Amino acid sequence: MNSYNLDEVKEMAGGDEEFMLVVVQTFLEEIPPDVAAMKEAISNDNPSLAYQFAHKMKPNLQLFGLNLMDQIKIIEAWSKKGQRKNEVPEAAETISKKVDVASIALKRDFGLE
Repeated sequence: MNSYNLDEVKEMAGGDEEFMLVVVQTFLEEIPPDVAAMKEAISNDNPSLAYQFAHKMKPNLQLFGLNLMDQIKIIEAWSKKGQRKNEVPEAAETISKKVDVASIALKRDFGLE
């Protein structure tokens, strides 16, 4: 099983392979640093900054079929309502691991290593 799903990316690209490659490259350039920044904000107990990064990543995580909305919602609930704080580190770690695995696979599959 793949660690990502490109169905939505393919639909958006309409068969344009170059556009797909640009979307993948953009994901690889932006999302891993955003995940790291979100984790740092969490470790610094900065819920509003963590929310900004989580919210910014949400469309890309969905676009690549990473199924991380539950984890994003945990971070958002902590940031907006102060709820579920005890679940935040685990949610961030799940996001981080899944993005890492998808990034490695995308680099391999698109010859970007």
